[in-house]
Amino acid sequence: MSPNDNRIDARDWSLLAVLSVLWGGSFFFNGAALRELPPLTLVFLRVALGAAILLPLLRMQGIGLPKGMAGWKPFVAIGLLNNVIPFSLIVLGQTFIPSGLASILNATTPLFTVMVMVMAAAGEEALQMRRVAGVALGLAGVIILRGWGIETRPGQGLGILLCLGGAFSYGFAALAARRLLKDAPPLGTATFQLMASTVMMAVVAGAVEQPWHLSMPGLTTWLAVLGLAALSTALAYIVFFQIIRRSGATNVMLVTLLIPVTAILLGWLVLGEPISAREIAGAIVIGSALLVIDGRALRLLRRTA
Repeated sequence: MSPNDNRIDARDWSLLAVLSVLWGGSFFFNGAALRELPPLTLVFLRVALGAAILLPLLRMQGIGLPKGMAGWKPFVAIGLLNNVIPFSLIVLGQTFIPSGLASILNATTPLFTVMVMVMAAAGEEALQMRRVAGVALGLAGVIILRGWGIETRPGQGLGILLCLGGAFSYGFAALAARRLLKDAPPLGTATFQLMASTVMMAVVAGAVEQPWHLSMPGLTTWLAVLGLAALSTALAYIVFFQIIRRSGATNVMLVTLLIPVTAILLGWLVLGEPISAREIAGAIVIGSALLVIDGRALRLLRRTA
């Protein structure tokens, strides 16, 4: 399937669902780990362990490292826009606001992605009013599903701005990945951008937080960090770059609309948490938005009308 195609096939819808589970878990893992770790140190551990997990797979697949500065340049750019900036901003934001609100703000990513594509006059993917309307409808569904009933906290405004900044950075990352890494294998792309991010975060976390002075975290924190690195980073990025190659940058960012839905479904299936009528209504609105964005349902209705 061409990445210029406006549609998403059944395989990529399935991959988006998997990615929503993997990335949805990052908000939970962040919340648990932040109890004992400062935010920038947590981001460093996330990307460093993620890279360490993927490196043996890279060797098994026989994928060589990039050659020279020119070879590493695109991965440094992607690592900065896709990891260093958004991970740091979102984790910092979560020190001021609840994880649920952070996931709602993260769902603005498709809107920012569309804005970035328009500003960059990206010719690779068609930007139609159908897509813009669908993304806006999906964001409304996320707000209905999660609600705005949050308590007021000191610094909440700053936390919201930080999370929105992270979502904006993801929009630029999707465009950069689409343009710079067209022919790179997903496993290689995921590994190399995490390796580049590890170097950058080592400098930032070392300068700001000096993590070598911290006391050793407990088992629960390490389990959260491992889940964040293995599931929400290493595995998630393999899926992420696979979808970008097949369906394009604007389509892959639809995953942020699905994250709140999968979080609620997991809570119902795993923890036995009840699902309210508001959450059902929000999920229906999001599902309708995804149908609008995909376009095939609308074309079918026109043919049968």
